Amino acid sequence: MRKPAPGAPAPVVDTPLMKQYYALKQQHPGALLLFRVGDFYETFGDDAVTSARILDITLTKRGAGTSSEVALAGFPHHALDTYLPKLVRAGQRVAICDQLEDPKQAKGLVKRGITELVTPGVSLHDNVLERRANNYLAAVHFGKNHQAGIAFLDISTGEFLVAQGDAGYLGKLLQNFAPAEVLHCKQQRQHFETHFGPDLCTYALDEWVFGFDYAHDSLTRHFRTTSLKGYGIDTLHEGIIAAGCIMHYLAETKHTDIGHINGIGRLEEDKYVWLDRFTVRNLELLSAQHLGGVPLIEVLDQTLTPMGARLLRKWVVLPLKEPAQIQRRLDTVQALHEQPELLEAIRDQLRQIYDLERLISKVAVRRVNPRELTQLSRALEALGPVRELLQASGVRALQKLADQLNPCDALRQEIQAKLRPDAPVLTNQGNLITDGVDKELDELRAIAYTGKDYLLQLQQREQRNTGIGSLKVAYNKVFGYYLEVTNAHKDKVPTSWIRKQTLVNAERYITEELKTYEEKILHAEERLFVIEQRIYDELVLTAGEYITQIQQNARTVAVLDCLGSFAATARQHRYVRPVVDDSAVLDIRQGRHPVIERQLPPGEQYIPNDIRLDRDDQQIIVITGPNMAGKSALLRQTALIVLLAQIGSFVPAQAAHVGVIDKVFTRVGASDNLSKGESTFMVEMTETASILNNLSDRSLVLMDEIGRGTSTYDGISIAWAIVEHLHNHPKARGKTLFATHYHELNQLAEQCERVRNYNVAVKEADGRILFLRKLQEGGSEHSFGIHVARMAGMPPAVVLRANEIMHHLEQERAQVSTDEPVAADELLPVEAEVTIAVNGQATRQPQARPAAAVATAPRPTLQLSMFEPADPALEHIREQLQHLDVNTLTPIEALLKLNELKLALSR
Repeated sequence: MRKPAPGAPAPVVDTPLMKQYYALKQQHPGALLLFRVGDFYETFGDDAVTSARILDITLTKRGAGTSSEVALAGFPHHALDTYLPKLVRAGQRVAICDQLEDPKQAKGLVKRGITELVTPGVSLHDNVLERRANNYLAAVHFGKNHQAGIAFLDISTGEFLVAQGDAGYLGKLLQNFAPAEVLHCKQQRQHFETHFGPDLCTYALDEWVFGFDYAHDSLTRHFRTTSLKGYGIDTLHEGIIAAGCIMHYLAETKHTDIGHINGIGRLEEDKYVWLDRFTVRNLELLSAQHLGGVPLIEVLDQTLTPMGARLLRKWVVLPLKEPAQIQRRLDTVQALHEQPELLEAIRDQLRQIYDLERLISKVAVRRVNPRELTQLSRALEALGPVRELLQASGVRALQKLADQLNPCDALRQEIQAKLRPDAPVLTNQGNLITDGVDKELDELRAIAYTGKDYLLQLQQREQRNTGIGSLKVAYNKVFGYYLEVTNAHKDKVPTSWIRKQTLVNAERYITEELKTYEEKILHAEERLFVIEQRIYDELVLTAGEYITQIQQNARTVAVLDCLGSFAATARQHRYVRPVVDDSAVLDIRQGRHPVIERQLPPGEQYIPNDIRLDRDDQQIIVITGPNMAGKSALLRQTALIVLLAQIGSFVPAQAAHVGVIDKVFTRVGASDNLSKGESTFMVEMTETASILNNLSDRSLVLMDEIGRGTSTYDGISIAWAIVEHLHNHPKARGKTLFATHYHELNQLAEQCERVRNYNVAVKEADGRILFLRKLQEGGSEHSFGIHVARMAGMPPAVVLRANEIMHHLEQERAQVSTDEPVAADELLPVEAEVTIAVNGQATRQPQARPAAAVATAPRPTLQLSMFEPADPALEHIREQLQHLDVNTLTPIEALLKLNELKLALSR
């Protein structure tokens, strides 16, 4: 009985069904409860209101008009796969309550219980999961000494990873892995949001869950080990706590059959290229920043299996730093690239391989359906030809992959022998098991599906034996099956027959054979289901013995699929094998942007460019040139070529020599973060600070238009100081491309021995510019900003006025430059002085342009007020124009009218 609201006349008496509902709801009060009632899943109260809104289903009431009135919304149970994904994608945690017994056999209220708790990060439903991307559940734990642990689990594949580091490293991993749900401690919520923001889908757990002993015990108990040294994570104190938190959450969400989670891997920060969250976003590796944009993964991904697609996403955000590992990938890509027939034959077989990872995971949790088990068998069958092709290739790199494949012939043959190739999705639909597998099953099928034939044969046999030609076999609900004999022939009835009913003109009898057959046929379908279910369950148990082998197959297929995708892309788009080694040289010849070149209109060629950077001669390249000339594209293409090389792919260039890069930093583009009160300039400075604070000797730094978010002098000063800092850093000579509009920075090449000036070539003719997109030595002295404004469709009056102001300012600056030299401490106005830390020391940076160069804009000339009413001639012309109907003039008349107005103006 629920407590009545204050002032209520009488307590509300719940029905037994609603009492059962509220008892189950209390187990998971924060979850939306789908309550199975007959053929429907029902929701009540606030859950019903939420469900109706998200699912767009009818909201009604139970017990309308009574004291027990409650909101109600539901849908048919067979539509669960349609509605459940909508609830989960809306961020709901959904508890599924099923009937635990057959309602026909239940005495009183049907027993019900929560069989699964589906959350955004814990789901095995195909309609909830994205086929070509992982669905990670993450857990974060903040420990002492600024260390934090993080763990990732994809329950649909069994992949379990753990890492440890500072908050910055965890933030990078969270962005790269994009978990669907993140667990954290309730007491650390504010700390969590401070570091990672409020936008992640999170769930808070009690503090006791985050205990080391509890976590360590959970992991060792699951993996059946005494320590975690074998997994290489025993020293990750905070990481172990995060991983243990995930194990606790699985138990809480009723996921206990997790035999496919048979290992845990360590994400080692030193093993992969550092890509901070700004860089992953700026380079658009996995997603585009703007509507209609195309990320790198979209043009690179030619994988044919879901496993390959998921692995490729990880490779893209986790490029390798070890040259030997990179070379192994490149060797395989080259072997496939040089044998196009072999490549196509392998890819034809890969097309037939289903999602081995998720199929075997479903086997482990006993949720695989007959059709999926058939898919598993076909996938294993396709592995045989793949293995043979790899072994016959004669290439050691490919033969090693072949050695890692296990076709699991015994399992495949057993599935094919026992399971019908056209098996249905649900086991209760029948026709699962092939004929000849079970003798009793065959007999029952003969009875259930050929009953009429059997009865006809029995009738004909008894007619022959008794000589009663009119004898017939019939059935009614009262007596079941019987033999009917007319009174004229009842003397021929055998004594063994048992009389059951007497009619006016006939007698009805039963026999032992007919009685036995009746029992068989009445229970045949029920018995059929039991036998088929038993055989199918045995088949699933057999498949469960191959979890480790099939997971290994899935990993090998994924690797082969990714490398095959690289080879196919290289052949289609003229990519070449890069040289990747431990040197400090980055030398790209005729490099191209892998995304932009694929988006060009047919027939238009991408203009390639050379880039060379090293630590001793050309460490920093300052690139000047107008907007739209291609500076930003050049910066991005350099980073993308490096990343492609270090994930083991061929690259879009004529040749490339990549000395291994350990960190890639980008500061390209910016936008306001209004939700945090951060301006464009603040965002820009935050990202730049991250670069300068994490610089290494093997870093690749890409900076585009640093300082444009503030005043000109501030911007120039900051940009100047940053270039000097990068050049003069005592330990880290990071290779840098620095694109800027501040032509004053060209002077840095005279002061810094490893700074070089380049510009993106343009051609100017008849007041217009042509972008040549070609990088050439030397600095540019023009921005062509007004030309670009005109190309963008700026009103002509604004363009003319801007041109006038620009010439006026240039003349004033030229006049100042002829005056006496300005002292160094006068180069910046007082209010624009900037103190910047360079090499650990505070220093004022001189400004290349004197303060006196800033001048007020000239007043508008009279040409902008040509229709001033004070001039009678202009007033006359104005009146004529106002009464002129342009739409009715022919071209000749328009020219004559224009000449007439010109003459009137000259009078």
